[in-house]
Amino acid sequence: MVWLIRNILLSLKYTMIAQKTRLVAVSNRLPIVLRKEHNRWRIESGSGGLVTALAPVLKNRGGVWIGWPGATGKISLQPLLEKASIRTGYKLVPVAISPEEEKDYYLGYANSIIWPLFHDLQSLCRFKPVYWYAYLKVNRRFSEVIAENTTKTDYIWIHDYHLIHVGGMLRERKASRKTGFFLHIPFPPLDIFVRLPWRVEILEALMEYNLVGFQTMRDRKNFLHCLRRYFPGTQVRGRGSVVEVRYQGRTVRVGNFPISIDFAQFEKSAKSKEIQTEVQALREKFPDQKIILGLDRMDYTKGVQERLEGLRNALRRYPELIGKITFIQVLVPSRRDLKEYQILKAGIDRLIAEVNGEFAVLGWDPIHYHYRSLEKEELLALYRVADVALITPLKDGMNLVAKEYCACHVDNDGVLILSEFTGAAAELQKGAILVNPHHVEAIAEALKSAVGMSRKEQRSRMKVMRSSIRERNVFSWVDSFLGAAFAANLDDFPPVDADAREYVPGI
Repeated sequence: MVWLIRNILLSLKYTMIAQKTRLVAVSNRLPIVLRKEHNRWRIESGSGGLVTALAPVLKNRGGVWIGWPGATGKISLQPLLEKASIRTGYKLVPVAISPEEEKDYYLGYANSIIWPLFHDLQSLCRFKPVYWYAYLKVNRRFSEVIAENTTKTDYIWIHDYHLIHVGGMLRERKASRKTGFFLHIPFPPLDIFVRLPWRVEILEALMEYNLVGFQTMRDRKNFLHCLRRYFPGTQVRGRGSVVEVRYQGRTVRVGNFPISIDFAQFEKSAKSKEIQTEVQALREKFPDQKIILGLDRMDYTKGVQERLEGLRNALRRYPELIGKITFIQVLVPSRRDLKEYQILKAGIDRLIAEVNGEFAVLGWDPIHYHYRSLEKEELLALYRVADVALITPLKDGMNLVAKEYCACHVDNDGVLILSEFTGAAAELQKGAILVNPHHVEAIAEALKSAVGMSRKEQRSRMKVMRSSIRERNVFSWVDSFLGAAFAANLDDFPPVDADAREYVPGI
């Protein structure tokens, strides 16, 4: 009864906050995961780069997060979401999506067209018109939910490729809002973007926002190039990370804002006694081994097969590594319903079996493979224990795993091998060993160099990277975007109090 009364009081507090200016995040998914256990639905915290970045920003600041809860059946979500809102420290507002819409909008347009195309993998695209119409339909529903749950004074921050048209649809509804859009994935060059049948509509939709943000200067350059190609009268003014674009009588700001992490929180957690105990246990499990870590969501953009070929090449060319290194590859399941991902997993499973079969000796396997999600403690321990992080996406908007790995190496040890085609490479190039993920021999050479790197060189490289991430953390990322989009910063959304951080029973 006590916790029920407390929850009611906190809900009233959120109602009072709603009368003020709020920061409203909008993404395809809410930052939660629905799980059914013993005929009862439970809500767990979500994972991924966007959740990692935005959760500490919205928490206890009267914020709102609008998105799909991940369930397509008939579920009574409101009681669960009300409790979860108090637990997370920000209000969760659901958007309903039917099973058919999930198939055509999410698995179809978003992940069978935009995702592969924007990652330079156009051969995997399936340009079906039905996907396009489902995409517009779901974007329109998001705009309706936003209009109903926000006011003219709120700042609406739309996230990622799933919801490009929401800003324009808000204007069509005459729901005047200050809107910003941030693309978390790369924006392709013109010769790839031109393949999209709805290319003009995408460009027009992006120019409906007050600010359009990209991860890197390269992404912004690609976007402006495409804009000039299809709208020759476009004018670009200014220099630096944010420029003004004059387009059909409107002025839109366009900038690059590299996303980051809560560095201080990762560093603090990695220093805890619990994590140190986990690290010691891992060291005892792999005695006298150099531990190499690969950590990815299951996706064909992550270069996992190329990475494994690089490891195989290293073991063949440098036999002195046999029995001396252990490669731990963690793959978090993703988009299991897509055929391309099923084929990818089968290929990775087969390749791991081949490498282990070729090089394993009694008491030692080169690869330890985990296909599952990790608890936070497991993740931090793996980051901390890994002598080398091998991160080789074929293309990636940013890659926060690289930054999290560095943040957890509080003793300034460890080596980061990083694909030059990640957004993070621009920030971490002075400390990381950069590789072309398509060049398996270069990956092998980087592994050999990393394993043999002196402690002095490790410290020198890691200090540079940690300093960069500490300075450009998630809060500076948010401040830079809010400042460019709305002339605001985090100080305009002060924390409410600590009460909302308390655990709420029954979630």
